[in-house]
Amino acid sequence: MFPWPTEHPAEQLHSLRTTSLAKLVRDDVLAAILDGALAPGQRINEPDVAGRLKVSRVPVREALRELESSGVVVSRKHAGVFVRQLSASEVRDLYQLRALLDGFAGRVAAMLPKAARDALIGVLDGATAAMKSALQSADTKRYYAENLRFHWAIVEAAGNPQMAEVYRGIVQKLHISRLKNLSDDGGKKASIAEHIAIVKSLRQGDAPNTEARMAAHVEAALARLQKSISQKSIQPETPP
Repeated sequence: MFPWPTEHPAEQLHSLRTTSLAKLVRDDVLAAILDGALAPGQRINEPDVAGRLKVSRVPVREALRELESSGVVVSRKHAGVFVRQLSASEVRDLYQLRALLDGFAGRVAAMLPKAARDALIGVLDGATAAMKSALQSADTKRYYAENLRFHWAIVEAAGNPQMAEVYRGIVQKLHISRLKNLSDDGGKKASIAEHIAIVKSLRQGDAPNTEARMAAHVEAALARLQKSISQKSIQPETPP
């Protein structure tokens, strides 16, 4: 990208308008996917999206292209655009990568100055307490929202924007798979215990142990997800 405009002023104005609308559409469709309103494998109807948001189909198409480039949706020739449905091997690969990033973020967070580390621990304690409350009230969506908040707080504390952006993309894709195959209460209890152990390690400023616990926690989460899928006899299908 050049450090000066390369488009004609009229083209810049058109680009600004369509990009702004496309971003709004992208965020709306992404929110529907992450909230479970659009399920894995479900077709996204362009006219419906355009009509609901009162925009033309141009920004809708641009938004869907952007979501496809990030791996959240997939376009099938002569069929349309569908919410991405990850294969079992794709889920495994993403969890393996996430384990590395979570471990790195945990190590860096454990080496933060005490004041910054204490502030982070306050957020993590709050998220853990909220997860316990959500488990007791059987509020699954709140449980997973607090789970994500816990991990994202550590990733942000690592202070690496590039890593955070990669992590965001991984979590978005995995979140879709998790919404379809939620673990049972026993799995949630085990996960909460792992979160508590991570916070304890962070409080002690033990970087190697925090890194190891974070990575092991993600690996255990994958095992629980695979067990849940197996028990429900729902295997993620490989996209055609």
